Amino acid sequence: MEIKEITVNDYLTKSNLPASDYVINPYVGCSHGCRYCYASFMKRFTGHKENWGDFIDIKKCNKKINLRKISGKTVFLSSVTDCYNELEEKFLITRGILEQLIDSDCYLSISTKSSLILRDIDLLKQIKNLTVSMSINTLNENFKNDMDKASSIKSRLNALKELHKNGIYTVLFMSPIFPYITEWEEIMEISKEFVDEYWFENLNLRGSYKRDILDYIKEKYNEIYPEYTEIYDKKNNKYWEVLSDEINSYCKANNIKYINYFYHKELIEKKKASVKNG
Repeated sequence: MEIKEITVNDYLTKSNLPASDYVINPYVGCSHGCRYCYASFMKRFTGHKENWGDFIDIKKCNKKINLRKISGKTVFLSSVTDCYNELEEKFLITRGILEQLIDSDCYLSISTKSSLILRDIDLLKQIKNLTVSMSINTLNENFKNDMDKASSIKSRLNALKELHKNGIYTVLFMSPIFPYITEWEEIMEISKEFVDEYWFENLNLRGSYKRDILDYIKEKYNEIYPEYTEIYDKKNNKYWEVLSDEINSYCKANNIKYINYFYHKELIEKKKASVKNG
C-alpha cells in the first residue's frame, strides 16, 4: 500500500450527486479495492500509477469546516473513498470530521463497507440528522472476498444491528446488485428488523473494470455469462425493469421504505441540468 499525507484547503466539495449538496472525502483512494468501483476514475486526476486499492492519500486540513455553509444542507461522507477504510483506524481523519459536525444542523449521510464505524458510536449518537448506510450486495463471503477487501458481510450486518440499537437511522445499501447473483430478497428477510430503509443500485460496468468483471463472471459463473453479455454488451435493460418491479412489489407488500437508484445516471444528469438552468 502506497501511503502519503497531503494538505487540502477544505474538506467540503460541492456535489453533483442527486441527493447531496456537499461531499466530504477524507482520503484519496481506498484500501477496499472493490473490483467494480466507479471511483477508480480518480486516478486520472491524482496522477497515481498504482492499481486501485494499492494507494491512499491521507487528507490533512487546518481549516475548520464552515458549519454555516452547510446549515440545512445535505452532506455525504464519502463519494469516492470509504471514510472508514483501514487507514482510518490509525489516522482518525473521519473521527476528527465528525467531531466538527456534532454542532451542525446539516443532514449527514455516511456510507461505508466497514464495521470500524462502530468505534465512533459515541459521536454518531450526538449528530442531529444522521443516516448511516452499509453497502451489502451478497451473503456469500467467498463472492464478497473476490470483489473487495472490506469487512465481512457478517460484521457489516452486525454493525447495522448495533447502529440501529443505538438509535441511529440505518440504511442497507444493496449496491451494486449483480444480476442473478445478489440474493436481494434473502438479504432483506434477514435484516429488515434492524434496517430503517433500503437503497438499491444496479451494477454498472464501464471503463477499465468492465472486462475484468465480465471475465470473472465467465470463469466463476459461466452458466449466467450469456445473460451478462445481453445486459452489458447488448444494452438490454429488461432484467433491470423486471427486477425493479419485483423490488417495488416486495417493499410495498412488506411496508418497507426504499429508494431505487437503478437510473442513477439519469438522476445525476437531471441535477446537472437543473443547476445549469439556475
